[in-house]
Amino acid sequence: MATDIDNREKEMPIVTVQQGPRTIELKRELVKQITDAFVNALAVPPESVQVWIHETPTDSWGVAGKLTADK
Repeated sequence: MATDIDNREKEMPIVTVQQGPRTIELKRELVKQITDAFVNALAVPPESVQVWIHETPTDSWGVAGKLTADK
């Protein structure tokens, strides 16, 4: 009979981040910290955590009625 821990290890968390453009260094750190959080919270191996980053140019989203590129 599988335990809860055995079942959690088989799960593959997929995290999607939507954000504006960032440097590769910031994205590396973001992926590391998100992975660490899932490892700690769900007791899954780091190899099972996938982080997908979707970057949107500042001329493709708006806040408070204005494009972020215009701020």
